Amino acid sequence: MFKRSPITQVILAGVTLLGLAGFSLVHGFQGMAAPRRVSGPVKQVETTLPPIVVDFRDIAEQAGLTAENVTGAALGKKYILESTGAGVAIFDFDNDGLMDVYLVSGTTFDAKDPGPTSHLYRNLGKLKFEDVTAKAGLTRSGWGQGVCAADYDNDGFRDLFATYYGHSVLYRNQRDGTFRDVTQEAGLSSANVRWDSGCSFADYDLDGKLDLMVTGYIEFDKSKIPEPGSSDKCRWKGLPVMCGPRGLPQGRSYLFHNSGNGKFADVSEKSGIGKPAGCYGFTVVASDLDADGYPDFYVACDSTPSLLYHNLKNGTFEEIGIAAGVALSEDGQEQAGMGVAIADYNDDGRPDIAKTNFSEDAINVYRNNGDGTFTDDVNSSGLGSHTQNLGWGIHFIDVDHDGRKELMVINGHVYPDVDNAKIEAHYKQPRLLYWNVGGKFRDVSAESGPGVSTPWASRGSAAGDLDNDGSLEVVINNLGARPSLLKNFGRKQNWLLVECEGVTANRDAVGAKVTLTVGTKKYVSEVQTGSSFLSQNDPRLHFGLGPAMQFTKLEVVWPGGKRETFPGGAGNRIVKLRQGAGQ
Repeated sequence: MFKRSPITQVILAGVTLLGLAGFSLVHGFQGMAAPRRVSGPVKQVETTLPPIVVDFRDIAEQAGLTAENVTGAALGKKYILESTGAGVAIFDFDNDGLMDVYLVSGTTFDAKDPGPTSHLYRNLGKLKFEDVTAKAGLTRSGWGQGVCAADYDNDGFRDLFATYYGHSVLYRNQRDGTFRDVTQEAGLSSANVRWDSGCSFADYDLDGKLDLMVTGYIEFDKSKIPEPGSSDKCRWKGLPVMCGPRGLPQGRSYLFHNSGNGKFADVSEKSGIGKPAGCYGFTVVASDLDADGYPDFYVACDSTPSLLYHNLKNGTFEEIGIAAGVALSEDGQEQAGMGVAIADYNDDGRPDIAKTNFSEDAINVYRNNGDGTFTDDVNSSGLGSHTQNLGWGIHFIDVDHDGRKELMVINGHVYPDVDNAKIEAHYKQPRLLYWNVGGKFRDVSAESGPGVSTPWASRGSAAGDLDNDGSLEVVINNLGARPSLLKNFGRKQNWLLVECEGVTANRDAVGAKVTLTVGTKKYVSEVQTGSSFLSQNDPRLHFGLGPAMQFTKLEVVWPGGKRETFPGGAGNRIVKLRQGAGQ
């Protein structure tokens, strides 16, 4: 049992910390990292700016997103596989200019054939969707986990990779509204049953073809898993709960190099990605974190130090998570890392990292120092409260279009029995929204509408502009229920949506960095695939322009280092930047 004593409990903003000597507590998927100690009082962020007007409402049913997510038994979950849930992808599979939605689903141990499937919803426009799962050939049933979508063969249509407990699948887009399972012919099949979790496409060697990284959670064998309550690793606050992840074998990460002609080669060992790293791996996000032109991989790990694979630019990677300051909490403790968002939240031009964790812990907000290291600013940024929530999905999202990125956190506990524990946490939990007031955050969750305040047992989530009106919607996978589609009916300002197309770079321009200039202000964003919790956001880049009706210019650094400048113009529209068309 993983214990620490004494622990320190953060009471509320501005209140002194109380040392509770001799008090031991275990939390998490049993054996997850111990409660986090926030060093110093949690600071409330004060601002004289007028409050933003946010009104998120859940319109999933009206939109036609109604399929229930199935992940094991609704109650009495005996195995950790029944609790982790699944991701969401927002991408345009039919090139009609409207973002479609893919919702990953699991199954049950006693499912009859045909069992539950994941669901592909085609965007019909005006926030209406049609379930085209069967029509698209995506009727496979199984323990779905994560998803990432990208044009791996550079044919102009985005393909789909879905991770599973069992065997993950690469679906090639047939360009006629259907997909074909090409896992085996692409070299991505596995003879062994694996619990793959996160995935992310990235061109790690800058050869113009998208490679694929896949994380592993646990080596799961149902016949070898102890019964709930059978040991101290299978109890939580006196309740018998599912066992794991501690006490179970850790999964592995894999890196597949895109050889062209639709083929991938397993380079996990020689690249260094596949070396055992002691990680129960969840979400992986590719981003050039040190501005050397090559994408790195950050992996959120459950109950173990999170990992940062630094790209050495020769086909190999070095794991530097602890040295870089992104592996542990600010007081050096292991955490239960779930979801990841990478973006520049303080407008210094460098990508920062936010990570969700278990309840009785705060999220991480790792500020990029610009020298290869990061500092966890959770306390000084105003994000150290709400430790009763258990976070999964997470987004840097500009809800008021002022150019600064707010932070949205998607929550839900792992144990349905938590409601019987007579503690502050609950199984169904509200979402959280923090307003960015210049690199600091102010909690506006209570004033942000029923889409934020209504509790759910949520997992993966993805953000994107589903109706092309300039505001980002958020689609959320809810355990044992229909999904949520959050639409912001609050006040907004001017905006720009940027789509990038590579020519010598990969077609989706994954890894491209775009700098928007509005007057004297500059905002930087990067094209990514995997993000949030086992999910993928709209690949287009969203910029708030504030009161400005015009933007000054756009600058792009394409994968491979080529730089181009595109002229400014009117806002409130979608702009497509094609490599080679700028100056």
